[in-house]
Amino acid sequence: MKQEHKFKYNWTLKNANFTKDKGKVFSCFACGGGSTMGYKLAGFDVIGHNDIDKKMIEVYKENHKPKFSFHESITTFAKRKDLPKELYELDILDGSPPCSSFSMAGNREKDWGKEKVFREGQELQVLDTLFFDFIDLAKELQPKVVVAENVKGLLLGAAKEYVIKIYKAFDEAGYYCQHFLLDASKMGVPQRRERVFFICLRKDLAKDFLYWKDMFTEVPKIEMEFNEKEILFKDVFTDYTDRKLSPAILNLWNNRLDIDNDMGNINERLFGKPTYFGHKFTKMNEVNKTIIAGDNTILFDYPRLVNKDELSKIGSYPLDYNFLKLRPEYLIGMSVPPVMTAQIASNIYEQWLSKL
Repeated sequence: MKQEHKFKYNWTLKNANFTKDKGKVFSCFACGGGSTMGYKLAGFDVIGHNDIDKKMIEVYKENHKPKFSFHESITTFAKRKDLPKELYELDILDGSPPCSSFSMAGNREKDWGKEKVFREGQELQVLDTLFFDFIDLAKELQPKVVVAENVKGLLLGAAKEYVIKIYKAFDEAGYYCQHFLLDASKMGVPQRRERVFFICLRKDLAKDFLYWKDMFTEVPKIEMEFNEKEILFKDVFTDYTDRKLSPAILNLWNNRLDIDNDMGNINERLFGKPTYFGHKFTKMNEVNKTIIAGDNTILFDYPRLVNKDELSKIGSYPLDYNFLKLRPEYLIGMSVPPVMTAQIASNIYEQWLSKL
């Protein structure tokens, strides 16, 4: 039997009860604070953040009022020797290193090792090395636990070689490391979103938790199994329109069939052109697909894109979050869903931190 939802996906910052009694967290690559809100929901005190994107820094400050805010690359941040004392007393160091180089939707191997720049005009970065800069920061700060999130594609094909390097780097930094592939739809989030989480415990704290996972692997035991009831789109549906369809897309929508999953199916059927596959349908009795930064999810039953309130609930973002001038679908698509992080953080506290 599927359990009831531990955290609400339909919530507001105004009415949230952040107890801040479970430990201190610092978030890197913090974006708009998806992970931050998850830790707060789980009872942690998120004391600060780091991001290279000025607009993300601004929207984070507006919504979270952090004690510490660092607007710079993780590469330079990890090398600093003037960080506040509190950052050396963390319970959890959290981070979501940029992952487009490993995404199955991108160029993958063709992009590995290349410098890239994000849409907001940041400095050039080699994205697939940022994970190791983050581990260098963990080695410097020595938090009790490190949590790092990334895309499912990191576990597939040649990218698995990076996972081996990640494990080695965490080992050299003083941590036992293990990873979990989790689906947000099983964790109380109204979307199918698979992400891999590396969860690491500092070696000097792990003695009482160690067990032999297999014949060759000894790690601190922690369970990350979730089986909450799936939340269908009809549960997040809010009847208003703030994102209309273009005339071309509306024409395709008017020719939809029950078998169509996206506008690409219709366009290919009508005009023989394989385009608009990114304009996906969501149906009332289905769980919404993964929200991406350039999301164009369209309701099958209504001629419109998903609206702001639906996007917020699908991403488990608070309904009163102030996006400033950023598009909600961009920020939510870039974020770890708060409820997803809250579930993980709760397990870490209950199984590890509360026993230290």
